[in-house]
Amino acid sequence: MNTIDLNGRCAVITGGASGIGAEIARRLSASGARIALWDLDQRAAAQLAATLPAIGGSHLALATDVTDEASVQRACDATIAGFGRIDILVCSAGITGPNATTWQYEPAAWRQVMDVNVNGVFLCNRAVVREMLKNDYGRIINIASIAGKDGNPNAPAYSASKAAVIGLTKSLGKETAKTGLRANCITPAAVKTPMFDQMTQQHIDFMLSKIPMGRFGQISEIAAMVAWMASEECSFTTGAVFDLSGGRAVY
Repeated sequence: MNTIDLNGRCAVITGGASGIGAEIARRLSASGARIALWDLDQRAAAQLAATLPAIGGSHLALATDVTDEASVQRACDATIAGFGRIDILVCSAGITGPNATTWQYEPAAWRQVMDVNVNGVFLCNRAVVREMLKNDYGRIINIASIAGKDGNPNAPAYSASKAAVIGLTKSLGKETAKTGLRANCITPAAVKTPMFDQMTQQHIDFMLSKIPMGRFGQISEIAAMVAWMASEECSFTTGAVFDLSGGRAVY
């Protein structure tokens, strides 16, 4: 594993109790960062936090509903109280929603996907950027998806929500370009995580068929990219989209 210098940095990871978020937490903490896990499942977050290397103090596990403005603000305030600052935000919390055609998609399911995947990213970005601006430093990494660029059939809400994350990140990157903040996103192709449990096997097979490498991504590969994006070395890139698609990306 290559070494990324995050010593002295404080990182927030939403949805950090499992899957991609948990692997990112392990990678960033191994690079020297203190971690605040914002997750609905505080027990799982606390269990993970207890396994991370203690560097400069303990890590935080905060029960957080990213769709609720008050919950996000409480988590932000608690993180500032515990760490004194927030240097890195990784928005990993997300859901896939059901697989159905647009005309068969239930409006309630659509709203839930948009609430978690779009409103949740907005609320977390909004709260944390305010703190980062005080120190004129920050690295924001929003987890989008290749589906937000290509549009996956039978996943209209997920595809639309991830396209929105890309647009939000580009906007924020331009708004903060003359500050010490950098806001970027990643667009992975399918990575096998517990989120696969929300998908049909037909949809999983479709996603695999689109990847020229013929395999799904690994969460360690995503974490490695995020670690660099979270570092000071990611200094002249903002509002950008980084693909991890095994060759699927066409633009």
